[in-house]
Amino acid sequence: MATYKKITKIVVSILIVLLLLATFLFWPINTDDTLIKEDAKLAEGKKEFLLQKDTSKTSTKQPNIIILLADDLGKYDISLYGGKDTPTPQIDSLAASGVTFTDGYVSSSICSPSRAGLITGRYQERFGHEFQPGDRYPKNNLEYYAFKYLINTDNWRLNPKITYPSDASIATQGLPQSEITFADLAKRKGYNTAIIGKWHLGHNKGFFPLDRGFDYHYGFYQAFSLFAPEDDNPDIINHHHKDFTDKVIWGKGRVGIGKIRRDTTVIDEKEYLTEKFADEAEAFIDKNKNKPFLLYVPFNAPHTPFQVRKKYYDRFPNVKDENKRVYFAMISALDNAIGRIREKVKKEGLEENTLIIFASDNGGADYTFATTNAPLKGGKFSHFEGGINVPFALSWKGKIKPHTVYKTPVSSLDIFTTIASAIHSDLPKDRVYDGVDLISTVNENKIAHKDLYWRSGDAKAIRSGDWKLIISGKTHEKWLYDLSKDKSETTDLAVKNPQKVKELESALQNWEKGLVKPLWPNLMHYEFDFGKQKYFVDL
Repeated sequence: MATYKKITKIVVSILIVLLLLATFLFWPINTDDTLIKEDAKLAEGKKEFLLQKDTSKTSTKQPNIIILLADDLGKYDISLYGGKDTPTPQIDSLAASGVTFTDGYVSSSICSPSRAGLITGRYQERFGHEFQPGDRYPKNNLEYYAFKYLINTDNWRLNPKITYPSDASIATQGLPQSEITFADLAKRKGYNTAIIGKWHLGHNKGFFPLDRGFDYHYGFYQAFSLFAPEDDNPDIINHHHKDFTDKVIWGKGRVGIGKIRRDTTVIDEKEYLTEKFADEAEAFIDKNKNKPFLLYVPFNAPHTPFQVRKKYYDRFPNVKDENKRVYFAMISALDNAIGRIREKVKKEGLEENTLIIFASDNGGADYTFATTNAPLKGGKFSHFEGGINVPFALSWKGKIKPHTVYKTPVSSLDIFTTIASAIHSDLPKDRVYDGVDLISTVNENKIAHKDLYWRSGDAKAIRSGDWKLIISGKTHEKWLYDLSKDKSETTDLAVKNPQKVKELESALQNWEKGLVKPLWPNLMHYEFDFGKQKYFVDL
């Protein structure tokens, strides 16, 4: 009897422990129901500006604007900058017809913040779009600790647990509605506007492309989508990676906000997306060839998932590494699509009246092991050159002399300002703009920027002249480089130049006075391991 009671007591104790453990694991993580609100003053300023009649005077014909944006394309992945792996004759030709920027930078080394800066002409940290918008946060302790300790997340590290945004709060994440896009500017000037491709600036009402100045949208809202349905199509080569993000991408590629849409209607698209985006771009140009248009084509190539049509894959028979072969083929498909869009412009006789801009949203994703960004250091996510120094070119027949090479730093923030100048649009006076007009800057051989800045949480960087200071997140370690002698950022000069470090830190701090706190938290950070050097950046 005593033994029975003892066993019963032990079983009850175990059940209580298990119950407590289950209660702990499934207990909801604290959530913040605070809805992100737009800056009321800037929102009112935007409303007044867009309603005002534009009094800018011009006797010239309104030019067409085309912005071609690659996704995760490394600078040395293309032949424009001497890359040997993937010939890109169409991108090379575009640059040769105008100007190649040898030091083109983006304002962020990750997709959504970079696009937020590009489309507004303002450092995205000025309006809180510092991190990737989240579409999912841990719901309970089980999800959090399983993700932290049981799932191999490679170099992606989960940040300490915080109070996470609720679903209602998540729905208000996106490019703040108080911000003015280059599509807003163009519409105000009577342009027809379109975005064909990846949006990644919000996926709820008020944040859709059609809410942000675009008349037409074909593409998807998410950070990624499948290039083609993953089925038994012998024309499509599918290549999977082993990292955990790849599993998510393949699983969610055509689900929810990854679905392909025409305006707001979901499309069961079967065509290879890179080619389909070119189809859509050609159709838009054809429809609007007799009136001014702005066409923004943010391709998702060569972002993961790695999928490509066999005809492009067959261009690289000597590449034995399957991973690299598919990657190179995806870039080749992208090059073809860009060539088709340019050819359509020429065919319709619009070349002399069309400004075409080409860039990548950030450096190559070296975690795919298809690219290294060499000779640049680091890659996507980092503030080293491999993450932020990208391919960048501009063409406008009759306005920019062919074969021009501009050798001092420019920024993706300049794209907005260049468009504003080209379409003769004034700008509101209630907000700071950070770009310059690249047409006049190049033609007059002016210095575009004395300083350029980056911030992702407590990871920061500044380029001032040829000097560059990088501050690691988490550890706050500092590295100083002279880019005129060390573009690969191999020799740290911080110890030898403490005064320069102090000067650049002071400039960074002064810049930060004009910024706001991030509008939403970041879930993860990424760890770069450069041997003796560890670098952390919030995503």
